[in-house]
Parts: sequence; C-alpha cells; structure tokens
Amino acid sequence: MAAGTEVEIEVSKLKDHPSNPVYTTSLDSESFSTDAEDQQDYVVKYLEKELGSDLKSLKNVGDLLEKLREENNVLEGQVLTVSSSVPPKVSEALSTAADAGCSLVDLLQREQFISNMLNQGAQPWMDNLGQMLNQVDTIGRHMKYLRCLQRIEELSAAVQQCLMTSSVWEAIRAVDSMAVLDTGLNQSGCFHLQDFLQETLHFWHKIIKDRLASDFEKVLTQLQWPIVTPPTQSLTPTANHQEINSQLELLVTQLLALQTSDDLLSQRALASCVTSTQPVSSVAPPSKGPPLCLPIQIMLLPLSRRFRYHFYGNRQTNSLSKPEWYLTQVLMWMSNSSTFMEEKIQPILERAGVTTSARVELCRGLLSLVQEKVASDASRLLYDDMLFCHLVEEVLQFEKELRCNQSYPAVLPGLLHLLLEDAILQKWLTVEKKMAVEKMDSMLSAEGAWSSQYKDISDMDELKAPDCAETFMTLLQVITERYRTLPCPSAQLKFLGLQRELVDDFRIRLTQVMKEESRCPLGVRYCAILNAVNYIYTILGDWGDNVFFLQLQQSAVSLGEEMLLGGLGVMDVGRLASLEGSLFEGLLALLDRLKGDMMGRLLEWTMREIAEKAKPYCQDRWLSLPSQYDLSTMSLSSSACPMMLCVRDRLLNLHQVLSLSLFQLAWQGLAERLDNFLYQDVILSNHFSDGGAAQLQFDMTRNLFPLFGHYCKRPENFFKHVKEACIILSLNLGSAILLRNLLKESEEEMRDWAGAGDLSPQSALHELGVYCLASCDVLILLNLRACRTGQ
Repeated sequence: MAAGTEVEIEVSKLKDHPSNPVYTTSLDSESFSTDAEDQQDYVVKYLEKELGSDLKSLKNVGDLLEKLREENNVLEGQVLTVSSSVPPKVSEALSTAADAGCSLVDLLQREQFISNMLNQGAQPWMDNLGQMLNQVDTIGRHMKYLRCLQRIEELSAAVQQCLMTSSVWEAIRAVDSMAVLDTGLNQSGCFHLQDFLQETLHFWHKIIKDRLASDFEKVLTQLQWPIVTPPTQSLTPTANHQEINSQLELLVTQLLALQTSDDLLSQRALASCVTSTQPVSSVAPPSKGPPLCLPIQIMLLPLSRRFRYHFYGNRQTNSLSKPEWYLTQVLMWMSNSSTFMEEKIQPILERAGVTTSARVELCRGLLSLVQEKVASDASRLLYDDMLFCHLVEEVLQFEKELRCNQSYPAVLPGLLHLLLEDAILQKWLTVEKKMAVEKMDSMLSAEGAWSSQYKDISDMDELKAPDCAETFMTLLQVITERYRTLPCPSAQLKFLGLQRELVDDFRIRLTQVMKEESRCPLGVRYCAILNAVNYIYTILGDWGDNVFFLQLQQSAVSLGEEMLLGGLGVMDVGRLASLEGSLFEGLLALLDRLKGDMMGRLLEWTMREIAEKAKPYCQDRWLSLPSQYDLSTMSLSSSACPMMLCVRDRLLNLHQVLSLSLFQLAWQGLAERLDNFLYQDVILSNHFSDGGAAQLQFDMTRNLFPLFGHYCKRPENFFKHVKEACIILSLNLGSAILLRNLLKESEEEMRDWAGAGDLSPQSALHELGVYCLASCDVLILLNLRACRTGQ
C-alpha cells in the first residue's frame, strides 16, 4: 500500500506541476503534447507501460523515478554544452560577413575606377564617330532633298513634253506622281521644297485642267448643255454623235483621272482659307461630303454663273421676299438635267469604275449654291418676322421636294441644317410661338368659334369639336409637320416643348371662357367648351401612341431634356423610358380634371332642374293609391309628367350638343344621380300601399327606364337602387313576411346561415334579384309598406 501511495503522490505531482523540468524534459523526448489533459493521459499510459497492471511491480517506482532524473540531468548537460558553443560560432560568422562586405566595397571601387578610365579613353572616339555619323546623315538628307528636287524637275519636264506632244494621259500620270510625292512630304520639315512642289503641281494641274475643261465645255455645248428649260423631246443623236460621244467619254475619263490632284489642291486651298480668315456669319457650315467629281464641277460652271447672275447683286430677281424664285429655279435645273445625266454621264462613270451617281452629284453641286444663298438670306431676315417665316416655309417645301421628287439621299445634307444654327432656331421658335398666340386670339374671338363646321354631317361629327378647338389642333399639327423632318432630336424636342406650352395656354383660355359661361352650364357654348376640352384630350392621347412622338420621348430620356423632364421624378422618367407613359401625361391630367369639373357642374345643374320638376311627384299620396291588378289600364302618374319630360328633353339636348364619348359619360352620370334622388326623395321619404308600389314600379319600368333605353340595352342596370326597391315594395304579403322574419332573425341572433345549412338572407335577396341593397336597407323598405308585415 505504501508503494501505491507513492505512485499516487507522483501522479498528483505530475498533475499539479506540469512544468517541472524533470518531467517536461522526459516527456519532450517522447514528443507528446503540452496540453494538461494530454500530458496526464501520457503519464498514465507511460506508467502502465513500465509497471504494467501487476500491483507488485509498484515497488519499482523508485527505480523508475531515479532513471527519469538521470535522463533529465543528461539532457540538461547537453543543452548547456550547446548553449556555450553557439556564441563563438556566431561571432565567427559575423566577422566573415564583415570581411566579405569590405571586399565587395573594394571591388565596386575598382570597377568604378576602370569604368571611368575606359570612358575617358573612348570619349574622343565616340565624339569623332558622332560627328561623322551626323555628317553622313546630313549628306544623306541633302541627297534625298536633291533627289526629290530632281524628281520634281523630271516630272515637270515630262509633263511639259507630254503636253507638247498631246500625250494627255502621260501628263496626267506625271501630275498624279507629283501629288503622291506631295503627300509624302507632308510630314517633313522641308517647307521650301513643299512650296516649290505645290506651286509646280498647281501650275501643271491648272494647265491640264484648263485644257481638258475647254475641250469638255465645247463637247457639252454641242450636246446643248446646260439644259435650263424642260426638254421637249428625248435627246436626239446628231449626225456626228458617235464622235461626240467618244470625245465626251475620253474627256470625262481624263478628268476623273485628274481627280486625285484636284482633290489635294482643293483641300489645301480650303484649309488655308479657314486658317487665314474668320467666318463672317455664325451660320453653321453645311456638312462637307466628298468633293464633287471634276467633270460635274465643270458642268456646274454655267449653271453657277446663271445662278449668281440672277440671284445676287441688284437684280430684281434677287429679292429677300421671294426665296421661292431661286429655290424653284434650282429644282427645275435638277429635274431638267436628270435625263442628260443618267443617259450621257452615268454610263461613262460606271465604265470608269466610279460608283457615284451623276444625277446626285449634280444635285449636290446645285445644292451648295442654294446653301450659301439661304445662309446669307437667313442672317439678314432675323429682324423681319414675316419674311423669315416665308423663308422657313420655302426651305421646308424645298427640302420635301428635294427628297421626294429628286430622290436625294437622306444621308446627304440638304438645307435643314441651316435652320438649326442657334440664332436662326431661336428666332424660328419665337416666331412660331408669336404666330400661334395671335392665331389663338383670333380663333377664340371669331364669330363661329364655338360651332362645329361638320354639324350638318352626322357621320363626321362624333367629337362635335368646335371650330376653335379644331383650328388649334390643326395649328399644332402644322407645327409638327414643320419640325418633323429636322435632323436634330434636340431641336425637335424644343418644338415639342413649345407645343406643350401652347396646349397649356389654350387650356387656360378655355378655363377662363368656361368660368364666364358657368352661370348657364346647360347652354350651347358651355357644352362646346366641354367638347373642345374632350377633343384636345383625345387628340393628345392619340399623339402619345404615335411613333414619331414615341421616338421623341426616347430622345428626351436619353438626352435628359430638362425642359420636358425637369418636374418628373426618377420613377416617372423610368416609365417614359419604358414607353409606359407619354410626354403629354401632365397636360392630359389637367385636361381630364377640367373635363371632370365641367361634366360635374353640367350634371349638377341638370339634376337641379329635374329635382325642381319632381317635387309634385315626391309629394304624391302613395299610401292612398288603390290597387290595380290590370296593368293595361295603368298610366303614368300625372305628377311624374313634368319630371319625365324634363329628363327626356335634357337627354335629347345633351345628345345633340355633346360628343358621343361625353354623352356616354353624361347620361350614365345622370342616371346615377337620378337613381339616388328617386331612392332618397321619393321611395325612402314615403310609405306605399300595394297600389302605390305598383304605380311606382310602372312609372319607373315603363316610363323612366325606356327614356335611357335609347342609349343602352338594359337601362335598369343603371337604376339599381330604384329597381330593387320596386321589387321589395311589390312583393306579395306572404313573401314579404317571410323575408322580413328572415332578415330580423339574422339581425337579432347573428346566426351563421351558411354553416347552419338554412337559407341565408343574402341568398334570399339574390333569388329576388336584389344585389345592391343591404339587408338593413331591405328592412327599411319593408317597413315602408302599408301592410306592416309581421305586425
């Protein structure tokens, strides 16, 4: 037991002192974890291994402890030996590293010294070599310069020789070589050489061009060009037409071959003109397409001279008030020359491999004359509204005829871009608004402003729009047609903003006139104003679905047009982007509100008149009327006649003066108000005998409902309260008693009829045809019967 006690004491020591050096050293040699629990497990396993499960072996614990102590001492001695030997080795390594660093510095200094010596010795050689290379480069550039100069002189001499021997093709090729050489020298700094080459090129190009142009003009004269009057017959061949056609083709082909150098010189002249001069006018220059082909340029010369002769200077034909003179003249030249261009010039261009349309090229050349003239006139007419408007109208008409009749390609600019210059566009918008406001004033004050021009034609007068509203929308449509063809979406959006402003202005004017007429809402003018509001609302709704305005809507969203989108939130802009809304939504909401207010006032006045006529009917002695079992002998209550006549007359009048859609709203609204009035003031305000109930039902079903039967198939559906009240009041006594008991039990006991399986009050009412009235309302009606059911 003493041995066992010693073992327990040693184990407890291991538990209480896991950091004891004796134990930790031995355990580290066995590579076990330092965790307390793992350490305990390891000790237990170690003791089991050394001592086993035999209790007698516990006497060896002392020997085991002594053995472990000896191992611990040996390990401590090894650690002390290693610790004492490490510092000398580290010192030796640091000393070696310091020596290596000193050696490295010495090597670097020697390397720098040798490098400096080599550089000092090689520098003179490098300087001499650099000078020699610079001399070689200079001589090379001089050689190239001289070769270029020699090449220019050779080409110049070749051109001169070719012209002397009439070798035009060789001369053209030499000039083209000069043009290629000139293009190659563009990036060089040899400005004098460039100037010399350009002057030489221009000199020989002009000589060749003048010679070919002279011959070409002679041939064109023989072909009766220019054609300034409509040809009376097709182009008839002359006696020597084959020779003329051959000369024409040869000259056109040679001029086309000269096109490269001509384009080069034209571009250089244009560039120098732009850099050396400032533009006099702020008008945006037309978009420059490719240069006109040289034959077309020459063909345009006589037409250009005629144009400038007639439409510039002090000629009577040069009138700012008559832009149609020169616009029409140019269109006539285009039309008259189209056959000649297609039959004579186009085949030559195609055989020469030119894909350009001769007719389009001629139109483009003539259009450049018109562009210059319109730009000049427009800037001079900014302070004359009438002449400016006339010019814009003529330009728009010219553009339309140019695109339609002359089939001028849409990708090429016409005249519309001239109207987009800031000053001109702003003037156009200002004049457009001024003219529109003046027309609004005149159309609203006109004698027949509130009458429809189609009033005698029923098929065309569904909307019954008054003349002022129709004229106004026509005005807006004309504005749309004017700016529809503009090539710039932002400019189109400015006109759309103007249209919205005009619509709102017209709405305000209609509101002002309506307030003056609101004293008599049943009058013709008041109804005409209502028709006008509805007409504008309908047209704007249709415009919101129009492809053109949908495209403008997308443009407004993409451009972020502040004028049109400024008051809209992110959600509203998103709806516009997804085409769920329209740019007219704000105006439509205002017009719809105005229409609703006017319709409400109209129905209110109508009901006031009907209620006045219905007073005797409301005060009838329904309780004292005798029962009548023969319906054929029944007639309309005499007290109801004024009310029925008033309803009939008002329906006929509204049908005549209101548009179809408005009349639908009017009679349905009137039916709803009349239903409530009869239910409240006639039915709930009286008691009814069987005869009174039968008379009421006869008045309603045989007289009132048919008045509305002209406009719908089942008019009783618009008088639900009256119809169902008549059903309840006309029930026979037994059915009325059962129904009353059923409703009373339901009201008092609050039973669940559906769960109980009995007939529910709702089902009972539905069987009778009562869907609108509640159970409490039915009880009230049952109590209005002369024979109190269930009492």
